[in-house]
Amino acid sequence: MSFRDRTHAGQELALRLVEWADSGDLLQVLVLALPPGGVPVAAQVAGALHAPLDVLVTREVSTPVRPETAIGAIVADDPPLYDRQSLAMMHLSEDRLGDVIVRERNELHRSEYVYRGRRPLPSVGGRTVVLVDDGLATGLTATAALRFLRRHSPARLILAVPVGSPRTLASIRGECDDVVCLEQPPNLHVVGEWYEDFGPVSDTQAANTLHAFHAPA
Repeated sequence: MSFRDRTHAGQELALRLVEWADSGDLLQVLVLALPPGGVPVAAQVAGALHAPLDVLVTREVSTPVRPETAIGAIVADDPPLYDRQSLAMMHLSEDRLGDVIVRERNELHRSEYVYRGRRPLPSVGGRTVVLVDDGLATGLTATAALRFLRRHSPARLILAVPVGSPRTLASIRGECDDVVCLEQPPNLHVVGEWYEDFGPVSDTQAANTLHAFHAPA
């Protein structure tokens, strides 16, 4: 299966999760999207589950030398999560990335304000949290997000994506309680290959979608 766009992918993902909800397997659900691309996917999931929608903002960390290669990820004010293999291959150490982290952290907080203003992230303690993105390739941002959420004691933590790398999915399963992934192509390199329309989602588009749900703090 390929997806027409992120809305279609979200509808298909929602069908799978509604089956769980109908069986009473999902209680006190909160849907969190990894923005911006995860927001239109998660909006369909939240609507189908009659659940609040919000975002958990993350940022990939790269370097000016290889801006196309993610070497880490950050979420909130947590310490960066690094891809140790990439650091070694690029002969980098964490102490040389201080300026990069400061820049990305500032951008992360700017995005949080665009999406939420001063409204804090909803409480996840004791809830079923469904973390949604438009796809899973390296899994760095999803891993950082899952670890952050786990520390805030959800009753159940689910990662839901339309398409993902089998290798990455295998490595990330230990970070959450359940993984829902519709398509697992063995040679996934670029998530966008599985979408007919994978155009960029702006912060404004994602924020407008999010604000329509008014997820409670």
